Amino acid sequence: MATRESSCNCGQLSLTYEGPDPGRISLCQCYECQRRTGSVFSVQARLPIEHVTIEGRSKTWTFPTDSGKPATFRSCDSGGATYHFCPECGSTVYWEISVAPDVLGPQSAASPIRRFHRR
Repeated sequence: MATRESSCNCGQLSLTYEGPDPGRISLCQCYECQRRTGSVFSVQARLPIEHVTIEGRSKTWTFPTDSGKPATFRSCDSGGATYHFCPECGSTVYWEISVAPDVLGPQSAASPIRRFHRR
């Protein structure tokens, strides 16, 4: 089993995964993923929550928002998601999606700025 690490830019919020290779790694081009990453694509992994350790404080943002307005377009998170980001540097580190409560998604799976690598 590999150990994989991910953290925000300042290192205050981190995620460590110790488990088998992710069961799902995907490439998405939905509108919300484009907005979240600032790119035309987002590479995502889904990690079983029982193998994940989170260290540090996070702030959260939930989509769709608490305004009660449903998403009017289809996206990875149109069923609902909570994004966890560092309150110091603002980097998104991971998210939870309503349709898969047993997994976490590390934002940094594709970002060269943040790390998601085997140790």
